[in-house]
Amino acid sequence: MLRLNVFIQVSADNRAAVMEAAKELVACSLKDNGCIAYDIFESATREDVLMICETWKDEESLTAHEKAAHFVTLVPKIQSLASMKLEKFSF
Repeated sequence: MLRLNVFIQVSADNRAAVMEAAKELVACSLKDNGCIAYDIFESATREDVLMICETWKDEESLTAHEKAAHFVTLVPKIQSLASMKLEKFSF
């Protein structure tokens, strides 16, 4: 399995738009084959930090997700409004 932790740093001005796009991404991604979990978290200590936590069955599932219409539409939208850093783990 794979775990992705995506850290998002966003300004107060863009936070609502990023949260809206992230929530849509979560809802769509949970329906993707091989998706074990997909959640958005808000930092309890920093208002400018969000985290998307993803768990995938395997690399093939993740690759298919990265080609899905919702991914190729919503991720660039988030990237245009905030900075993102990805940490990927295998287990």
